[in-house]
Amino acid sequence: MTKQKISIRLYQLLILLLVPILLLVLIVRSFSQKEYRQRLSERFGWLPSNMQPGGIVVHAASVGEVIAAKPFIDKLLLTYPKLPITVTTFTPTGSAQVKKFYIDKVQHCYLPLDISFCVHLFFRLLKPKAVVLMETELWPTLIHRCYKSDVKLLLINARLSAKSLNSYKKLSWIITPALNKFSAILCQSNDNVEHFIEIGANTDLVSNSGNLKYDIGVTDELQQKVSELQQFVPEQRRLLVLGSTHQGEELPVLNAYKQLKDNNPELLLVLVPRHPERFSSVTKLCAEQGFNAVTRSSQQAISEDTDIWLIDTLGELLAVYALAEVCMVAGSFSDVGGHNPLEPALFAKPIVVGENMANFKEITQKLIDANGIVQLEKNSELAVKLHCLLTDYELATSIGKNAYDVVIANQGATDRSIDALTDILNL
Repeated sequence: MTKQKISIRLYQLLILLLVPILLLVLIVRSFSQKEYRQRLSERFGWLPSNMQPGGIVVHAASVGEVIAAKPFIDKLLLTYPKLPITVTTFTPTGSAQVKKFYIDKVQHCYLPLDISFCVHLFFRLLKPKAVVLMETELWPTLIHRCYKSDVKLLLINARLSAKSLNSYKKLSWIITPALNKFSAILCQSNDNVEHFIEIGANTDLVSNSGNLKYDIGVTDELQQKVSELQQFVPEQRRLLVLGSTHQGEELPVLNAYKQLKDNNPELLLVLVPRHPERFSSVTKLCAEQGFNAVTRSSQQAISEDTDIWLIDTLGELLAVYALAEVCMVAGSFSDVGGHNPLEPALFAKPIVVGENMANFKEITQKLIDANGIVQLEKNSELAVKLHCLLTDYELATSIGKNAYDVVIANQGATDRSIDALTDILNL
């Protein structure tokens, strides 16, 4: 038995032993989000019988990956109109986002657990021609099955941070063989190329195709959503948007907002929590801090005495950014590592982020170099920086325009990814 076969067998045994823990995690998460205990059969590879085989599978784990993959999936539908396109996710919020974007234009299910018999069932029904994974979605059993079945395998928008690289090196016995079973690995940037090669990927497999996240645009559907939201907000209100917040990030922003609102009563803070299970706790926090908050789900219009608009719905953050005067991208005010600053940049909005943008290091640096973003050296500077942007119209406009220019100048990863898939499919 070869070293690679021993590695994959050992990995599969470890995963099998972890099944009870994986199920427990799903059950615990279902206490706050009931969707985690629904469609459990899909987690084990039992898919709806009406799904068509012989197409292309694109895996985008959660909401952020689904949004990033949308330009690629849209182009895929145009390029291969006769092939069934299946989009898989892991999280219920990712699933909801797929359904919202595509309704019945693509097939959708959860990607099964990376256990041999689950992956076998998944493949037996779908019989894909190709599987496209996003970013760092490296599932050795799935990858091994593709390799054995001669299913073309592509990793797009690939990223591997320096921090993750150190962790992955400890698993190089299984990660390195998996990487070299891909037909191609298309990375977001040159430093990601170097990281994949450092962990053992063959140099001829890895290239820099650019970041899919730049390939966003203002669609008719998005314009309609912006118009819909605009009806809830009085014209005189000036919106500060804080997008994709995690635990502990709202309070420091609320404190900064208190300082600003004394001299700017027309300000309206818009909070968009990242995860639905936090909607109620964030609503409670706003009340405890003495703010009058209106939830988006209530369908209430914003009144003169409304302090905060809490977006407790899914898939509306991009449209909310379009209404903002200043945008704050969360995940950066904690140890999460930040979220996508290109979304507000699409609307030429001035962007403020916290100290930690490790997840978007290259994008943030491009924006900094172009004077298209404000990154805090200390999170305590937030009120001062927001005050500058709210009182200096020319500065705010300039930063927003520069950010938009960065988006436009770096587009094209979608076309390069589609070209790579076409090359390996030979259809």
